[in-house]
Amino acid sequence: MTKTIFGLLLAVVGAGAFALTSFAGNAGASPRSGELHVAKECTDYHGFAGEHCTIRWSSLNAIKGGSNVVYAEDVDFSSLTLDSDLVIDGPGDNTAFGHVVLNLRTSSGSITFSGGTGVFSGFQASVAVTYNSDEGLWHWDGTYSFTPSGHDD
Repeated sequence: MTKTIFGLLLAVVGAGAFALTSFAGNAGASPRSGELHVAKECTDYHGFAGEHCTIRWSSLNAIKGGSNVVYAEDVDFSSLTLDSDLVIDGPGDNTAFGHVVLNLRTSSGSITFSGGTGVFSGFQASVAVTYNSDEGLWHWDGTYSFTPSGHDD
């Protein structure tokens, strides 16, 4: 009889542990987030819609080196500003959607990202844009998050 009660107790404790593990797994479905750092070069970009810059490196695995950042609008050459939608065109069907506001006189601005396809599903980010003339690279520094359906790996 004692073995039977002990066996039932183990079964109940085991079921409780399984339930806790399952609940913790769902709790892990909260948004993933962190710091975002990207460097890109723009030798193929001359300020016209449809042109691109190229990602050199990123702190986020979803943003692959070699991916293109394609701009939808021309630079306003009279004010030296860029106010444009953009996409990160990653490999495969992996595209992030964003908007940039950039002052080319000060080489600074901001980008906000909201959603995308593939690994960028649920992607959100807000970054400051700066230019390092010694490196010849534009830098994005800010934060990102993914909704539970997104991927960051």
